[in-house]
Amino acid sequence: MIKDNLFGKKLKVINIGLESFKDALDKCGVESVQVDWHPPAPVTEKSSRIITANLEQIDKANAEVMKKILAGKPALVGMGKALDTVPGMKPNLILHAGPPITWDRMCGPMRGAVVGALIYEGLAKNPADAEKLAESGEIEYAPCHEHAAVGPMAGIVSASMPVFVIKNEEFGNYSYATMNEGLGKVLRYGAFSEEVIARLRWMETALYPSLKAAIESLGSIDLRSIIAQALHMGDEVHNRNRAATSLFYRTIAPAIVATAPDKNAAIKVLEFINGNDHFFLNLSMAACKVSLDAARNILHSSIAVVMARNGTDFGVQLAGTGDRWFIGPAPVPDALFFAGFSKDDANPDIGDSAITETGGLGGFAIASAPAIVGFVGGKAADAVNYTLQMYEITAAESEAYQIPYLNFRGTPTGIDVIKVVENGITPFIDTGVAHKKAGIGQVGAGVLSAPLEPFIKAYEGLSETF
Repeated sequence: MIKDNLFGKKLKVINIGLESFKDALDKCGVESVQVDWHPPAPVTEKSSRIITANLEQIDKANAEVMKKILAGKPALVGMGKALDTVPGMKPNLILHAGPPITWDRMCGPMRGAVVGALIYEGLAKNPADAEKLAESGEIEYAPCHEHAAVGPMAGIVSASMPVFVIKNEEFGNYSYATMNEGLGKVLRYGAFSEEVIARLRWMETALYPSLKAAIESLGSIDLRSIIAQALHMGDEVHNRNRAATSLFYRTIAPAIVATAPDKNAAIKVLEFINGNDHFFLNLSMAACKVSLDAARNILHSSIAVVMARNGTDFGVQLAGTGDRWFIGPAPVPDALFFAGFSKDDANPDIGDSAITETGGLGGFAIASAPAIVGFVGGKAADAVNYTLQMYEITAAESEAYQIPYLNFRGTPTGIDVIKVVENGITPFIDTGVAHKKAGIGQVGAGVLSAPLEPFIKAYEGLSETF
């Protein structure tokens, strides 16, 4: 009877093996479905046993962490020079993206950005002098994340650079980020030409005073509201910020006009923001940073509060393991490259901008911005599938940030290192790509899956807290 029912219907194949098996069936016209399954990550038996025995305590800590992250209310409340504003900043300190790194291990674009910063600060007259100073031991280096800051790509912050001040109005903590320079040959991609330095100085002497006065006149700007609206308009606020920048522009423009010293100054500032679709990126990063930092130092939590890359290493920090970094090699993104460039020119993944994915945005919300997968020849359905997959490794769904295509389902938020290990799925990130040599700048944009090694180390590090 069972045999009759089985062979009396059209048969379909469910493939749980290599995807190439399904490809062969497709070519033969056989209807088949590929099971999206990944083997668990290889962790030590000891760490697995400890984690399993303490899941109840971990779940309790995670519930507290997620309550804080989801309740975050990031607002732009002011601006200041890094030396006067960023905690622990010093004249000879250079902040950079990603986990800790020394000059001798820095990649080309990060070295280029350090060279540019030293020239910008007036500490060196030319690139050769800047390199000598950079390796002399007189300059100190530290991750932005260790100073409540974030920086895209190389992420360089030096003493004179103006920074946005973002406050978590729910918990009172702050984060900081520089202003976005635009695309192409810019400091954050490792370029340090005279054009780059001149732009940075204009940003310090003209853009910064205008924005500072405008923000002070408004009192504060609700970044959570702007991000929530931008998701409904086709952004994911990492690689696509056009809607968010437009919303920010509408908010700040009247205040800039009202507070600018003269008409021409206002015009130049507004033209710069309007011509830079990524202007909001640094603000979205700082908004995620300030929301995640409120949930730090909750012992035994398996939730990630940082993913960051310095172009050499990929680092992860957990809410439950303090300031400890868990590190593995940074991968090279799959990307759409500018004319004349290829993957051979690309530097491994770099930047603090993966804080957006850590906060449930960016690649985790890519279903709201399907155009991005076109960078690597993908389809809109691929963008949806990437987001759906991220629900499998997260602890909650955002209440503020929603995806229209998924019937306004909240974005997957709170990367749980235990789920990453058990499911063998790593976070999906969309990103820009820098040339591996200093001074050249951006060569493309694309996507990647985070490396597994830092999450395995984080899982085992979490087991050591018991």
